[in-house]
Amino acid sequence: MSASCGVVECVLVLGCARWLWKRCTYVGGYDSATWPAATADEFEPIPRVCRLILAIYEPDLRNPTYYTPAAGYRVNPDWIVKRVSHQDTLGHAPPYLIYADHHHKEIVLAVRGLNLAKESDYKVLLDNRLGQQMFDGGYVHHGLLKSAVWLLNRESETLKRLWEENGKEYEMVFAGHSLGSGVVSLLTILVVNHRERLGGIPKDKIRCYALAPARCMSLNLAVKYANVIHSVVLQDDFLPRTPTPLEDIFKSIFCLPCLLFLVCLRDTFIPEGRKLRDPRRLYAPGRMYHIVERKFCRCGRFPPEVRTAIPVDGRFEHIVLSCNATSDHGIIWIEREAEKALQLMKEKSSETVTVPPTEQKFERLKTIEKEHKDALERAVSLNVPHAVDSSEKEASDDNEDESSGSENKNVSTTQSNASGGRPNWDEVVEKLLNKKETEDLNVERDSNVTQ
Repeated sequence: MSASCGVVECVLVLGCARWLWKRCTYVGGYDSATWPAATADEFEPIPRVCRLILAIYEPDLRNPTYYTPAAGYRVNPDWIVKRVSHQDTLGHAPPYLIYADHHHKEIVLAVRGLNLAKESDYKVLLDNRLGQQMFDGGYVHHGLLKSAVWLLNRESETLKRLWEENGKEYEMVFAGHSLGSGVVSLLTILVVNHRERLGGIPKDKIRCYALAPARCMSLNLAVKYANVIHSVVLQDDFLPRTPTPLEDIFKSIFCLPCLLFLVCLRDTFIPEGRKLRDPRRLYAPGRMYHIVERKFCRCGRFPPEVRTAIPVDGRFEHIVLSCNATSDHGIIWIEREAEKALQLMKEKSSETVTVPPTEQKFERLKTIEKEHKDALERAVSLNVPHAVDSSEKEASDDNEDESSGSENKNVSTTQSNASGGRPNWDEVVEKLLNKKETEDLNVERDSNVTQ
């Protein structure tokens, strides 16, 4: 009896030792080891939107605190249309700004990340339960969607006016960090499905950049909108990797090491197929850009490289036990390393390009479109619930929008959300907001129009 107990104990110790070795030697760069490298053209806006998000933190934009001469891009205070603080949002959304970038022909709505001292930000995070909110054929974070609806109701007229005043030629860019990344990701889905709110803006003029993104939508939505939403992850950042609901993380903030240990232990023994078949499981949104700058058993930071893909299985599923797991979440580090990576990509491309790059850009565009189609087909082959199979559905939706653009936006012919149909705006607002909040938003929007 004692001998058998000894064997069981040895097996248990060996199993735990093997698991501990795998977890402690897992490096963030392994997540994207097989991904292709990003190009300078597609990555060029990332450092710029980082600067715009940092501008929300600045007390004086004419004498910025976070600006360095190496950052190449400086926010023009005269181009800021609106800057909204916590007092103005009344806890409905994090602070944000609207910026008209006339140099790059972009209208940017940037949302800052979590403020640890503001209770309202925690309320947005905690307003959710697993599988509580179904939207557009998938599941999303309820509190973040509610914040996105409020933000679109408040600023749709401003964004529409700016786009029309600039000849309908500017692109509409939504950018956010951490908590703000979840808000702008869901805001982008709302805008794509209700483009009449912004004057009928074409889908190809809408882009979203989610920096250090929160896991805010189910896998089918993350893949479906990968041609519009772009997520940026710096090396070992913990937030895009943890499948634990955000509300549980902040409830356990004082015992975070214990939580990370339990998450790692759980993820080790849950099969990948079971994770993919869970329609309620939330993921980081869109196409992923992974900035890799550290290597296994190497000290310090190396010249950063950027890898990109639209992953379906293995989509940042493993927590990295690293002392940089929290520091890599900071917007300042993301901005610095993104700028370094962009400069390295530009230097490398200038050394190798011997012919005009027009054809190369066209080929890269075709490659991006093919990657999105392949990701959709991969999601279907893995039996991801509610996965969208073909780009024909999106094309038919676009044609339907163009043909019905002149019709009344309050038409009640709406498909079911569970079947993946486009959600009606009135139904979305009715589900998320009570009657009094809706009336207040309508009054506020009418007053903005009259002004």
